[in-house]
This record gives sequence, structure tokens and C-alpha cells, in this order.
Amino acid sequence: MSVCILIINFFCKQTSFLNPIRYRIILYLIWESLIIKESKINFDNQLEKLEEVIPVVNDFDIYGLHPAIDACIALSEIIHSYLSGKTLESAIELSKILIRTIAIFEMTQTGKELSDEELKELLAIEEEWGIQWEIYRLLAACEERDVALIKGLKSDLREVGISNIGIKVT
Repeated sequence: MSVCILIINFFCKQTSFLNPIRYRIILYLIWESLIIKESKINFDNQLEKLEEVIPVVNDFDIYGLHPAIDACIALSEIIHSYLSGKTLESAIELSKILIRTIAIFEMTQTGKELSDEELKELLAIEEEWGIQWEIYRLLAACEERDVALIKGLKSDLREVGISNIGIKVT
């Protein structure tokens, strides 16, 4: 989830599009709901707020637009998982979004279409799969809600300070 904020921050700085705090608040509320069981967050309201600040394709002509939109879609998917209760389906979709963002970035960098086999061999995609599987294994091993684990994951993801497409926190 921190990947989303890094990408959105970068896009906002490059384009002067909104203040990224609006996205950070939504992400903060998502983390709060994971950490504080009794939290009362209106996710319908948060989804409406997010939809108001998704960049429009025709308004920008820079590469960073597409990862920023992917990041907004990822945040939206997380919120939809709360609203629908379909966490497994949403986790799979979120994984696809993150991998697709990397794939498009790599193809943009190389200037050519890459096959599925070529994409699977890319270090950035291997690293993303590794991170996703590690998180999955940690969460799957929990028999009940583990707040310490969730806080640890949040801290670890924040400490990395780099997105899945190489955008660093500045």
C-alpha cells in the first residue's frame, strides 16, 4: 500500500496535481482499520473521496500518469474489499495491478513489448513477487488477528522507501 503513496506523491510533485495528503489520509484510514479493530471508518465515503481525485488520462501527457492511476485503482480495490468482504479476490486483483505497473514501466523503459516469459525474468517483477509472497506467508500463518505483525509490516514497507518501479522517497 505504501507503494501507492510513493507513486502518487511523485506524480503530484511532477504535475502540481493536488496535494498528495488526500491520498495519504485514505491510506492512513486503511492502516487504522487493520490495526484498530473497533475503528469506525466510512469506506463508502472514502471511496467517493478517492474517485474525486483520480487523475484524468486526457489531462496529462507524462508517463507518471499511468502508475498514478494504477495506484488509485489499487487503493480503490482495497476499499472495495472492505465494502464487499471479498478480501481474497481483492488481494489477487491488487497483486495483478502491482505487477502490471512494473511490466508497463519496464516496457516503457526498453521501448518494446515484452512477452510474459521475458517479464517473468525481470528482477523488478521477481522482487515484487517475493515481497507479495512473503506478506502472504506471514498473514496466512496467523491464526487470529496479529496487530504486532500488521504494525511491523507497515513499518517495514515504509522503511523500504522505494516503490515497485523505483520511485524513491525524497
